[in-house]
Amino acid sequence: MLMEFREFIARGNVMDLAVGIIIGATFTAIVSSLVEDLVNPLLGLIIGGVDFSGLSFGLGDAQFMYGNFINAVIKFLITAWVVFLLVKAVNRMRRIGRKPEPEPRPEPEPEAPRGPTTEELLAEIRDVLKARQP
Repeated sequence: MLMEFREFIARGNVMDLAVGIIIGATFTAIVSSLVEDLVNPLLGLIIGGVDFSGLSFGLGDAQFMYGNFINAVIKFLITAWVVFLLVKAVNRMRRIGRKPEPEPRPEPEPEAPRGPTTEELLAEIRDVLKARQP
């Protein structure tokens, strides 16, 4: 069982996943700082000094912090936009790094093998039937 676990961990895709999770966690911290330290103050200037994290309403004993939800949506949108830009840049780099493939030349279609004509098949059947007769 220990050998199976070692083989599982040594697979490339598991290691890639672990690296992705670690980078994703670090990236989340960067995006959180971007939203809280740069975007929210900028939006506060545009909207008139509103701090989203302080927005809430109460219903009985429950306190609904919808400002935190707005912050989470902003973080998500920024993260999705940055990931989109990164994927787009990586795809562009891959295209630039490749040599352009030559246009494939159309190959002439091989002629279909000709089978016997209907008349030839009927003549063959006739000959087989004649050979069967006593």
